[in-house]
Amino acid sequence: MPATESIAPIYPAGMLGPLPYLRREPLSFLFKAAERCGEVTRVEFAFKPHVAHLIRHPLDVEHVLVSNARNYVKQTRGYEKLRLVLGEGLVTSDGEFWKRQRRIAQPAFHRERIARLAPVMTAAAEEMLAQWEPRVGTGQPLDVAEEMSRLTLKIIGQTMLSNDVSTEASEIGPAVTVALAHAIRRTTNVLSLPEVFPTPNNLLFRRSLDTLDRVCLGMIAERRKDGQDRGDLLSMLMAARDEETGEGMTDRQLRDEVMTIFLAGHETTANALSWTFYLLSLHPEIEARLREELDQVLGGRPPRMEDLPKLPYVDQVLKEAMRLYPPVWMIARRSIDEDVLGGFKIPAGTFVFMSPYLTHRHPEYWPNPEGFDPSRFAPGKLERLPRCAYFPFSKGPRMCIGDQFALLEGRLVLATVLQRVRLSLVPGYVANPLPTVTLRLKDGLRMTLTSVERKATVHAMPEPQPQAVA
Repeated sequence: MPATESIAPIYPAGMLGPLPYLRREPLSFLFKAAERCGEVTRVEFAFKPHVAHLIRHPLDVEHVLVSNARNYVKQTRGYEKLRLVLGEGLVTSDGEFWKRQRRIAQPAFHRERIARLAPVMTAAAEEMLAQWEPRVGTGQPLDVAEEMSRLTLKIIGQTMLSNDVSTEASEIGPAVTVALAHAIRRTTNVLSLPEVFPTPNNLLFRRSLDTLDRVCLGMIAERRKDGQDRGDLLSMLMAARDEETGEGMTDRQLRDEVMTIFLAGHETTANALSWTFYLLSLHPEIEARLREELDQVLGGRPPRMEDLPKLPYVDQVLKEAMRLYPPVWMIARRSIDEDVLGGFKIPAGTFVFMSPYLTHRHPEYWPNPEGFDPSRFAPGKLERLPRCAYFPFSKGPRMCIGDQFALLEGRLVLATVLQRVRLSLVPGYVANPLPTVTLRLKDGLRMTLTSVERKATVHAMPEPQPQAVA
């Protein structure tokens, strides 16, 4: 079928295009666009490039991210604004510079190396549980989203940077929140004043960025001073030398990579865990089956790396939570040359948007798409679907370098926490997604803690039936 010249249906747009709607209700916009326009939606903006396309179908997503990835670069408005925070780190850089940085960082994420980090992850979760102990059974609520952020910050600091930054979590967490909100606001607001103007938002952003810079550059300065190779990611980056000049990375380059690790290494996993605990609290039958698996395999002891193949339901629960609430809800690219997507011509220099949040709910591939059903990820099922029907870590050459790290951390934390406590939503709590750079819970996650009584005898439980997410 030849590509049509009309490109795609045009989503209704005013003078500023869909930006006001995108700012107010970005997730709702995705579904209204797909409902109105199908697999490819053309939208128009007030800034250059004026035309963008939102694609939903897994095969089109695969074309952009995998089979024709060379034609689609990260030179988009969103990544431009994110560079205000991350600089030229692995997430935001492109071209030969990105390839070099990726080659340097890759050894830190080899499977064998990551496997050796499992005890650190489990120990950090155990320490968190010890701090929770005074609250268990009291009915005193806890913000689990904040706790997950603190925990994953501690884990990424200890494993990748050999530095426990959890003591500074009260500063780092709010600073990350402000920085990400600023990047999103800059992306969707055409009329923002440059950062040099002392507006309230700009001043708050500068203070937050100063906080993050102080932490990152402080670690770099300390490492340069002692000169010790600790075998972590930071040591690898500091030891790297340019093949032509023999020069190492500047403090600015190191800062950008460390800042990227802070965001990609703790923010995304914290969100994935928070949404998982939220979903389990809504579905006690799924939580009961999960606890049964943990009882049978672990019997109350902390999980180890070698236990994970025996805990398939833990893996299924985590992946299903990331299907419904992928930590990175939107991915953007810009076309270099003209292309065809979904039968429509895509001009050169066009923005292309792909949303895991939207594609993960494609009714053709995910029956009852709003239902929480971990059995979707039973062995062999995912392999029957198109490659990009599920892409919480992206796909192709720019797939997240830390995907295995995140999955290991998520499974170990779930297995450790759920053996000890039951987390229940406070009465009246309603979860509201907050789509910034990542998909957060807007008002945190207020939950109460009760202790878990282990069963002396474990009986098989019936397969839980999927239910729609409240």
